[in-house]
Amino acid sequence: MRDEQLLAYLKGSCSGRKNRVGGTELERTLHVSGTDLRKLVNQLRRKTHPIASDRSGYFYATTAGEVYDTIRQLKRMAAGLEAAINGLERSMDRFREDEEAGHG
Repeated sequence: MRDEQLLAYLKGSCSGRKNRVGGTELERTLHVSGTDLRKLVNQLRRKTHPIASDRSGYFYATTAGEVYDTIRQLKRMAAGLEAAINGLERSMDRFREDEEAGHG
């Protein structure tokens, strides 16, 4: 239900990049936390709604370019997360070495 409320708000008031709204303002307007807002945006995107975002806020995309920009941004974020996961996985070698040396 909250996702439909967010969708209606973005479609009605934040159509296109020039009408984007910051996350803090959306949180206040919809009475949700930042975490819940991001979950709602993700749910809408999974349902194929063109919810776009940039560093300044969220908006209902009105062009393919706005959607592509958001896709590129999300792919960069995913690559950063993947690099962090890989680093953590490699850090596990340190623990294995300690266990093998009898320190764990």
